[in-house]
Amino acid sequence: MDAFMQLSEVPGATSMSPHTGSAAMPHRTIHLFNKGLRLHDNPTLVAALESSAVVYPVFVLDRAFLECSARVGALRWRFILQSLEDLHSSLRKLGSRLYVLQGSHEAVLRRLVAQWGVTQLSFDAEVEPHYRRLDEELRALARELGLGVLSCVAHTLYDVSRIIKANGGQPPLTYKKFLQVLSILGEPEMPAREITEADFRCPCPAEGGEAEEEEPCGVPSLSALGLEVQQEVLWPGGESHALRRLEKHFQSQGWVANFSKPRTVPNSLLPSTTGLSPYLSLGCLSIRTFYHRLSTIYAQSKNHSLPPVSLQGQALWREFFYTVASATPNFTHMAGNPICLQIDWCQDPQALKRWRTAQTGFPWIDAIMTQLRQEGWIHHLARHAVACFLTRGDLWISWEEGMKVFEEYLLDADYSINAGNWMWLSASAFFHQYTRIFCPVRFGRRTDPDGRYLRSVWPPSPGAHLTDTTSGQLWTPSPGAHLTDTTSGQCGPQAQGRGRPPMSDATSGQCGPQGRGKPPMSGPNWYANDRAHI
Repeated sequence: MDAFMQLSEVPGATSMSPHTGSAAMPHRTIHLFNKGLRLHDNPTLVAALESSAVVYPVFVLDRAFLECSARVGALRWRFILQSLEDLHSSLRKLGSRLYVLQGSHEAVLRRLVAQWGVTQLSFDAEVEPHYRRLDEELRALARELGLGVLSCVAHTLYDVSRIIKANGGQPPLTYKKFLQVLSILGEPEMPAREITEADFRCPCPAEGGEAEEEEPCGVPSLSALGLEVQQEVLWPGGESHALRRLEKHFQSQGWVANFSKPRTVPNSLLPSTTGLSPYLSLGCLSIRTFYHRLSTIYAQSKNHSLPPVSLQGQALWREFFYTVASATPNFTHMAGNPICLQIDWCQDPQALKRWRTAQTGFPWIDAIMTQLRQEGWIHHLARHAVACFLTRGDLWISWEEGMKVFEEYLLDADYSINAGNWMWLSASAFFHQYTRIFCPVRFGRRTDPDGRYLRSVWPPSPGAHLTDTTSGQLWTPSPGAHLTDTTSGQCGPQAQGRGRPPMSDATSGQCGPQGRGKPPMSGPNWYANDRAHI
């Protein structure tokens, strides 16, 4: 039987909140999960439970909506489905369940409202344009059907509209100004109370019964979506895994207190940060829970790292990009984006394809892109390296193209953070004074002198000598390595009359402006790279 079934076949459910009585709580509520796939710190769900006699947890798997708003690759689809399974399992332990139904939000909700006698709709407030449009459509549907609406901020530390209002109606465009505004607003709200079994009284279908066997509204498999993933699961999706990872890292309070992002290892096969960004992106982990747990550790430490490089600083970078994205038209595009430099980028589909498919001929760059496609994760400095190579460093291809590739492959793909970082890394917005460039040869040689990273993730080209690391041949570009022809002046950045940024002399290993200087290993802005990936 189809994994999603028709809505007429969805079994009913009942619940009773222990706080008052059903007479004082007339609502029968659908709580609509979108990105906040968790039970901890879920203020919207708490409000729904406290105002309702019945609460139905629902996830609408609207593929047209999801895939229109973002490029979702197979690895991220697997992560989403695993997160839904985990949420369903957690709800079952509390006597409830998650109803997963396919179709458009409007069609699904119209049917459910009529079938279950729903009087209220609850969902988290979001900031991305596609979710804002969905928010408006849900509110319009609720007005038409005479439903109440509950909606709380749960995916960010603050209501970003408060930040913009406190800054005179405009988003702060520098991190320093952003922190000044936050100092006026004070600390973020504390996480919402814990949800327990006492909040639910929801009989589920009997084990082994017809409804259980057919699973009419369960989580579909990847194959049911026409997808297939061969790679090992290195990042299992779900709230349970997020909280376990959080606890594991926070056991070492010294590491947490002294964390400094520039000192993390760029060629790490596993995160030298926390590796929590995929879970924060999908809302499996609450950013407020993360932030306030850090505050507790910092309060117990005589000395600890500070923003922008501390863990709490990374959480605030995330908030910074969310705030700017919420108030900037066309944030994911160059054209029509008021904060983005208008640059005449090179049009080179073949060079873009080689970069995307790890066939540039530069071993370190190709190793990073291979890991990205196979695992859905790369270290933040590795992201910087391949972004620099694609844009201002070597190929002169638009940051929009790189953003699309990251959006498809990264497990932590995020509308605001992904676009914001690509604009930053390409010197298109926020920061325009980049004079240092990640050399695609020397930086890899310095950080991976034994070639362990390359050997582990990268199938070598014929020109690479894997047995000879002392001569440096392991990192040397293959004879067919492609760089855009910048000598003709026919392409590349020509922003507002500025000359072309200098290209790194990658073949000679002399990196930096016009082949001079060293890879950006020091200095005040060398760490100004892929921010907010925690």
